[in-house]
Amino acid sequence: MPPKQANVAEEKDRSDEPQFHAMTKEEVFAQLGVNPNIRQTGLTTKEAQERLERYGYNELTEKEKKTLLQRIWKQVGNVLVGILVFVLVVSLIKGIITDKAEDKLTNFIEVGLITFVITLNTCIGIYQEGSAEAAAEALKNMLSADAVVIRDGKETKVPAKEVVPGDIVILNTGDRIPGDIRMIEVNNLSSLEAALTGESVPIEKSTDAIVVPGQDPRQTPLGDRKNMCFSATLVSQGYAVGIVAATGDYTEIGTINKLVNNSEEKKTAVLEQIAFIAKVLATFISIVAIITWTVAVVQIDASYMDALTIALTCAVAMIPEGLDAIVTMTYSWSVATMAKHNAIIRVLPSVETLGSVTTICSDKTGTLTKNEMSLVAYVTSNAHYKFDVDSKKRSAVNFRREDSYLAERAAHALKKSAKSVIQSGPSASRANGDRAKSDFGFSMHGASGHSEFSQGEELPDGSGAANKVSDPTPVSNGESPSLNFIRNALAGGVLCSKCSLGKDGGREGEIGNPTELSILRASYFSDIDVTGMKRDAPILAEVPFNSEYKFMATVHEPRAENDGSEFDGKYVAHVKGAPDRLIRFCKYQAKAGLLGEKEPIDIKYWTEQIAILSSHGLRCLALCRGPVDTDSVSKGDQLKPEWVSGRDEPWLTIMGVCAIQDPPRPECIDAIATAHTAGVRVAMITGDHKDTALAIGTQLGIVDEKHSDAITGPEIDVLSEEEMKLAVMKYNVFARASPENKIQIVKALQAQGEVCSMTGDGVNDAPALKAADMGVAMGKEGTDVAREASEMILADDNFATIVTAVREGRVVWDNLRKVLMINTPINNAQGLSVLFGIICGLEQSPLTPIQVLYCNLICAVTLGFVAAVEPAEDGIMTKPPRRVGKRLIGRFLLLRIAIGTIALVTSTVGSVFWLKSLGDYTQDDFHSQALNTLSFGAVAITISARFAYNSAFHQRSLSGNPLAWYSYAIMTLLQVFITYTPGVNEIIFEMAPMDGMQWGIVAVFMVAVLIIMETEKSVRRYLSSLGEDTDDMNYDARFDATPDAHNAANQGPLPKTHLNLIESKR
Repeated sequence: MPPKQANVAEEKDRSDEPQFHAMTKEEVFAQLGVNPNIRQTGLTTKEAQERLERYGYNELTEKEKKTLLQRIWKQVGNVLVGILVFVLVVSLIKGIITDKAEDKLTNFIEVGLITFVITLNTCIGIYQEGSAEAAAEALKNMLSADAVVIRDGKETKVPAKEVVPGDIVILNTGDRIPGDIRMIEVNNLSSLEAALTGESVPIEKSTDAIVVPGQDPRQTPLGDRKNMCFSATLVSQGYAVGIVAATGDYTEIGTINKLVNNSEEKKTAVLEQIAFIAKVLATFISIVAIITWTVAVVQIDASYMDALTIALTCAVAMIPEGLDAIVTMTYSWSVATMAKHNAIIRVLPSVETLGSVTTICSDKTGTLTKNEMSLVAYVTSNAHYKFDVDSKKRSAVNFRREDSYLAERAAHALKKSAKSVIQSGPSASRANGDRAKSDFGFSMHGASGHSEFSQGEELPDGSGAANKVSDPTPVSNGESPSLNFIRNALAGGVLCSKCSLGKDGGREGEIGNPTELSILRASYFSDIDVTGMKRDAPILAEVPFNSEYKFMATVHEPRAENDGSEFDGKYVAHVKGAPDRLIRFCKYQAKAGLLGEKEPIDIKYWTEQIAILSSHGLRCLALCRGPVDTDSVSKGDQLKPEWVSGRDEPWLTIMGVCAIQDPPRPECIDAIATAHTAGVRVAMITGDHKDTALAIGTQLGIVDEKHSDAITGPEIDVLSEEEMKLAVMKYNVFARASPENKIQIVKALQAQGEVCSMTGDGVNDAPALKAADMGVAMGKEGTDVAREASEMILADDNFATIVTAVREGRVVWDNLRKVLMINTPINNAQGLSVLFGIICGLEQSPLTPIQVLYCNLICAVTLGFVAAVEPAEDGIMTKPPRRVGKRLIGRFLLLRIAIGTIALVTSTVGSVFWLKSLGDYTQDDFHSQALNTLSFGAVAITISARFAYNSAFHQRSLSGNPLAWYSYAIMTLLQVFITYTPGVNEIIFEMAPMDGMQWGIVAVFMVAVLIIMETEKSVRRYLSSLGEDTDDMNYDARFDATPDAHNAANQGPLPKTHLNLIESKR
């Protein structure tokens, strides 16, 4: 580990870092500069202090946080706010220099309103920003608080942040590992690395150097570095002594911290569109203001200052002050709706992103699967029994004989030898330093690895041995066996175990290895009294499990309900472990799985069964039993493995083989089908084995004819950028993926024009969650790191909730278009009414500055909220995702906005001329007429805009969205209030009370506006029936960003990978 740098957060070249896993203990000591007796002496206090000064504290570097001023500038640093500030300054100056009390009050009120608008929008923007630093903070919280080290020859507990490279650390069950540590002594140690690597079972640790001939040590995945323990992971069992190799930013968790901190913030499509619209509006407003100033000077002979006031009134009128607020309201309403469905949104604008997602990249373990190892099948000498892993009812009917279930190899393994299929199974023994010492290929946790079959010939392919003639013993196909049969079959798995089930058979409070617990859980849900069985037949002697010999054995007094009468006068030994290891010690097999009926073992049959299960990505445990003379063991004996394996001839009887898997969530299957209907692709990115991933993917419907294979992380590592871009479109399953592989996949998909959502729950998912367009974390099983790196959290850890979120995201986009359809004509009409009123002959502006500010804030927000909460229209999940580069405003929406603007401007200006033609009315009357005509015309626009195609002259306008009527009522009451309340109307708004004739004019123009907008919809419905794209779904070069331009935003070199966090397929 290099010494601390001035800026450790910068990109580090790790190519020359020492590879401690490939070194012997002596080489490790020399590399770290410690004496050979370091195990006994440890570092001295002085040495530890010197190393602390050299390497720094064992902490993760924090990303530089934004200051409050930077956050404020981010909200106000745009042209529209600049125009408002300019208006504010001019109004302030006018308020100061004017002598008229009424003008002074009006100007100061205008200053106050503009200040309020800017402050409100700034506060909303700061509030809705996601807390990007929280992900790094969550990573820091995962680090150990204390560590037991040897200092000055004594065991000492020190704060974990003071641990330095070269420290000797003592590890025990339950400890959180304080740094990246090279093992030098191990006693049955396993560590839980699922949060870091995605491996769902504990990883057994060893001490010898791990060297694979012909392979660069840097390419050895972390899962294969079994002589290393990694910072922030947890010791699940055992005891060990190790030497610290790396701390802080130089640990593997430190690398992830750097990836999280370096992930760039993304703008959603809506934020980009709002920014684009703001630029267009700023240009348009400036042009209109200049024209208005010119017209005022030339046509009505206004002074330069008065003309400036009129021009600024026009500008203020057209600035959409309420747009940010209503967009936030739209998001907030959707967030509240989604929260009711267990989808918690952390960053408001990300709601819309879900609606445009084209690919959901999902982690497997705990997201698509239950993260609960479960017994899914039990194989006997003549039958296959399927277990219902989703049942919550305790009954023997959960087991059912189904001989066609897992009866054949997976397609990819049909032409392979049994040996090669088993060797490439989900838990195959990897090449490592311990390999030479053992030829036992199966892990305790599954069918695996190299196998030496001492009896019979290995089958060349998947034919023959598995296809036995079915017989109806003990039950016919499709029936459930008796509780007694299940108890006899699984007794070995229950008794030969020191695990404890959780509450009600669940995970809460469970203790022990997940693979072993799966057998106890299946027994429990078959209505077996697991606790009673273990109590009534306690362990008398045992052979503890060890990864060297891959099995465990326990000796018990036989009980008739468990073992029948076969063992009278003897003890019974239950042996559980790697099938291909144990079948070598078996002389018999239980005929049809029944006690007391034995027949010679069929090695070929069992070998093929193991190959079949392995090809489907299942882990396997064989359950065997045998007789033991009562005088050969004593209570409490700790027996050697030779007690099982060192006999002159085979002596065990194999009862059956348990097939174990982390099964898919049943609801995910339906959710993925729904996603496919909506045109959304689902890809699975996992650290698990390729065959396991393919098996799960097939069950979920992710693997299909178009995406029939999988690609692994090591295979991704050697791809060029162009090959990578092709690979992400070819495969739906990515196995053995490291965190940087996940980022590469996401970035490559984005470079191909895909909008990516990434779901995950582990620390290893955090960088990809931040890199994706939409990061989705698990709320229950997920880590704090993943949650803080995400935009959305699934409170129920249910992948199906994402489908609901996608639907709501599409609703948000539709509703934002409706918001623009309402707000934009209102804003445009305010400013253009001032301009065209003067052009058409009015001597003064028909609207005052305060009136337009009121209309912007109150009318637009109140009426815009109607669109913000509008329910989804029919068929929203049968449409394809929105095209890349689509803008909120397309040709037909622009046409609708133009028509609405023209209708409102004509109505507003026309109503003033109509009133003027009637005779004795004042300028304040004209202000009242213009504002009320504009406001109620806006109500008409809203009534029409609620429905994109369907007519508003229908019963549907009266239902579906009750808030619409509340909004109309509020608008009416406010208009009446400001029109008739003394002081408010005359002093603030420069208005006068209206008579019946004036309200009649308002009503006429309101109906006219509604008819005009509904006529436009009728024409669009007709064009749509002819096949025209009247919903702006297709690409239009005049309005939309080109796909290539959008892709360019995600271009640049794909991230290079040097970090392999999982085991590679040998």
